[in-house]
Amino acid sequence: MSDPDLVLVIDDEPQIRRAVRDALRDITPRVDEASNGSSGIDAATNHHPDLIVLDLGLPDMAGVDVCREIRQRSAVPIIVLSARHSEHEKVDLLNAGADDYVTKPFSVLELAARAKAHIRRGKSLAAASGSTAPVTIGNLLIDTVNRKVSREGTQLHLTPIEWQILATLLASAGKTLTHQQIFDAVWGRQFGSPQQYLRVHITNLRRKIEIDPAAPQIIITEPGVGYRAELGR
Repeated sequence: MSDPDLVLVIDDEPQIRRAVRDALRDITPRVDEASNGSSGIDAATNHHPDLIVLDLGLPDMAGVDVCREIRQRSAVPIIVLSARHSEHEKVDLLNAGADDYVTKPFSVLELAARAKAHIRRGKSLAAASGSTAPVTIGNLLIDTVNRKVSREGTQLHLTPIEWQILATLLASAGKTLTHQQIFDAVWGRQFGSPQQYLRVHITNLRRKIEIDPAAPQIIITEPGVGYRAELGR
């Protein structure tokens, strides 16, 4: 029998750490705690958690810097907790490597649901990292090896850019990628407006792969932030 999942909570407030532990009680009994950024980075490096819940208001360093440092060492899912909730800040956090964002005061049920989903997603991506099996979404078949997409046996003709956007989103399925993250992955770091470029290509891609492009079920928009791919909608 495998060990229960390990969650690392990085927060300087004991009552918040306790609330997170209580929220995750039905998911796992293994919860590590760190009261500042530096000890949180050490714990993330040495204990290899399955999920990190990170508060932005830490006493020794900015939460976004903690997130960025952990992401350089690990692909562990990171959920950020914060009382701040501007779109600009959310974009900065996602660009730094965060997977999700929960505002304070948070719902215990919401945090638990998101934690469970991210732990499951992290394991699924790890298991599939070396897989070459086609991806099936409804009646859509995506062959990642041969770079082909078909629906009920009929091949859909994607441009190289459309394929790269789709492959980038599928590689992080279930996670919102910012406009800049997708832009960098597809075009590289160039001058231009990522949002403007992507809007046109996403529209064209949806026309080809979505049953109803006006109500997309595969490529979902996170307003003002970016896009994510959903495999099970």
